[in-house]
Amino acid sequence: MRTLRALFGGILDYAGLFPPATLDMAPMVRRYAKAVTGPESWFMGRVIVPVSRLKEFEEASRGLLPVTKDALNAPVWRLSALAPPLWEEQLDRALDAIDGFNERHADSLDGAAVIDTLECKVGSSEQIDEALDRIPEELFPYFELPVFKDVRGMVASMAGLDAGAKVRTGGVTAKEHPTTEQLADFIAACAGAEVPFKATAGLHHPLRNHNAAVPADQFGCVGIMLAAALLWTDRIEPGQVAEMLEDRDPASFRFDSENASWRGHRLSHAELLTARERFAHAFGSCSIDEPLADLEALGWLSKSSSASKEASRA
Repeated sequence: MRTLRALFGGILDYAGLFPPATLDMAPMVRRYAKAVTGPESWFMGRVIVPVSRLKEFEEASRGLLPVTKDALNAPVWRLSALAPPLWEEQLDRALDAIDGFNERHADSLDGAAVIDTLECKVGSSEQIDEALDRIPEELFPYFELPVFKDVRGMVASMAGLDAGAKVRTGGVTAKEHPTTEQLADFIAACAGAEVPFKATAGLHHPLRNHNAAVPADQFGCVGIMLAAALLWTDRIEPGQVAEMLEDRDPASFRFDSENASWRGHRLSHAELLTARERFAHAFGSCSIDEPLADLEALGWLSKSSSASKEASRA
């Protein structure tokens, strides 16, 4: 559906190196290359690579990165670099490595790629302020906040600045999953401060679901992103976000050519595009196939919108 594509266009940051997929670098890079050149390309955002593995990524991507003589119109792979936590005092070394990578790939004949976002954990507003003083303007930072705590002060410290918040919504153990109220509070804090965000971990399926392998109830990528868009545009109240995150009934959600809605709360195609651009930026997943397969099974996405299922099942 047209509105589903507005909500999910370019939304998935591919994290195939990380659990539960934990692919080696070479197959991860091949899977990303296939996705960004095939029917799935509309869905794809950045590829997530730790700063410490950038050299390995360059070796694995040799011959796969787009190369063209027309530098102005060259396709470019976009990367988000994972930096060490700020309290490890390694940010400057990470920034040097990122700068070196971007210099090497500035000429599209060497393989067009750019690191344009940086992700790192923070524990305080002071760490955010310090990092923003050091991070160059061409890098957009997402600061991963400790969602198990009250993050309103840290979110407020980013208000009006060129930065975003990051929330970890799951993991390989039950204790790594925030409560519904904690995640709803995070989204509400970001919306109130007009700070964009991205989410990651455990988001393989559209709606709230139980993962017996963890075991834990996990959040849905559609539930999170549509709730955020509805809240940001004042279509729902902050108190309704938790209710929406818990909703497991596909009948509560509707996507058609003009509007996307939850229980009658609607957003137009244009409003979805604006909410994505300004607020609900992205979600990370180690699987490309699972979210797309579920969207097809629900009838929200046509099968022609994704490629054959292979390689990245996680």
